Order: sequence, then C-alpha cells, then structure tokens
Amino acid sequence: MTNNRAKYLFLMPGVIWILAFTLFPLIYSFGLSMTNYRLGRNPKYIGFENYAEILGIGDEKVDKKAVSTASFSAFLFLGSTAATLFFGTFVAWVFNHNLPFLRQMRAIVTMPLFAAPIALGWLGVVIFNEQSGPINNVLEGLGLGRVNWFIEPMPARLAVMFTDVWQWTPFVFIIILASMQAIPDDLYESARLDTKSNWQLFKSITFPMIAPALGTVMLLRMVESLKIIDIPYSLTRGGPGSVTQTYVYYAYETGLVGSFQLGEAAALAYLLVIVAIVISSIYFYRVRERFE
Repeated sequence: MTNNRAKYLFLMPGVIWILAFTLFPLIYSFGLSMTNYRLGRNPKYIGFENYAEILGIGDEKVDKKAVSTASFSAFLFLGSTAATLFFGTFVAWVFNHNLPFLRQMRAIVTMPLFAAPIALGWLGVVIFNEQSGPINNVLEGLGLGRVNWFIEPMPARLAVMFTDVWQWTPFVFIIILASMQAIPDDLYESARLDTKSNWQLFKSITFPMIAPALGTVMLLRMVESLKIIDIPYSLTRGGPGSVTQTYVYYAYETGLVGSFQLGEAAALAYLLVIVAIVISSIYFYRVRERFE
C-alpha cells in the first residue's frame, strides 16, 4: 500500500504540470475562441463565428490575410520539410563513411541546431543583405546579379525557408546518422558481392533500414514547420506586406498586437491544433497498418 502511495506521489508533479499548462489552457482557449473578446472589453459569446470568418463559411467573407499566411505555412510545410530531410540524409550519408576529418566537423555541422532561432534570423539579415551579403556576392560572381531578398515576395519566402532548413538540417542529420550507424556491416559486405554501386547499396539496404527514423523525423518536422514564428519575425518581420507571415505569426499579431482580438487569435490557434492532430493521426495510422 505504501509503495502505491509513493508511486502516486511521484506522478503528482507531472499530472499537475499537464493539467495546469496543457489541459487548462486548451479548455480555456477553446472557450475564448467562441467569443468576440478583445483586450479591455467584456467578452460576448458568438459561437463559431470566428471560425466561420477565418474559413469564409456562410455569409462571412474569406479572411484574405489568413489565406495568405496559410499558403506560406503550407509552402514551409512542404518545402522546408522536404529540403531538411534531403540535406539531413545526404550529410548523414557523407559522415557515415568515417573519414578522419569528418569526425571533427560534426560539432560545426550541428551548431545551428543549438542556436536560438531569433539569432539565426538576425544572422540571416546579414547573409541575405542586398549590398554586402555573402549570398548576393556569390550570385554576382556567378553573373546572376543581386537579389532583393527582403523586397520581392518569392525571394523573401525562400530566405525564410533557407534559414529554417539551415537550423533543422542538423537535427535530421543526428537522427539519421545514428540510424545508419546501427545497420550491421555484414549486410553491406554481403550486398557488395552483387554490386559495388554506392547508390544501389543505399537504395537496397540503407534506405529501407532508415525508413522508420525518416518517418519519425518527417512527422516532427511537419508539426514543427506549422508553428514557425521566430525566424520570419526576426528575418523579414512578415514582409514584404504579409507574404512571409506564418499562420502562428498571424495568430500572434491578431491577439497580441494592434486590435488585440484574443477570441479570433484563439480560433486561429485551435485550427492549427486540429491540423497538427490530423497529420499525427494519419502518420500513426499508417505506422500501425505497417506493423499489423
């Protein structure tokens, strides 16, 4: 009996933390999303009007800014996730060859992962500077001319995506490299009897063995890409206009800047939670199907 009580006592801090900082905010914010609450005004219950306004359902007009931010979030969701997986896997494959000088390079390669996103954003301001940035210097050296990274819409979006990929490629690299190094050498030695092509070895042995790790990393990156705010805030301030405003950035601006529309901001946040739940559910359903 005493042991059971001790178990519950050890569990209590975690349970209290989850209730206080996860469950309660979820319930409270859902209630808030059903009101027209603005800072300094009494909230009034309006049902699902905030959701209808964001999605353009019924007589409500489509929130064009919400559509723009959702499109950029989708751009990061697809582009940043794909690029991060590709570069992270490629770098892991290179480092898996155990060349002497690569071991000392690991700390440098993983450095962006441990930097604050705000700091990376400010560093991106220097890197993408139109006049003195190294990216434009390289482009000019190649005869391609300088690019106005923070004035033109597509270059601005690419600058945000590049900085995000730069930050998260080391994360993919660490996970995939660990997965590659767990593959027994015997498999490669047996396969080399049939082929000496590195590409064939990767396709027939390495990729199938690291596929579960890739799937997990892909899910984490997809969910992470939906809540990006630090890099666009520090790099472009959401500009030019609002073309680099992510969905979370828009929710932040709606609720905590300007008109302080906390009810609409809560609705925006809840829609994002629903999207994340759907993505996670699809992934876990596919994983369960695979192992049944």
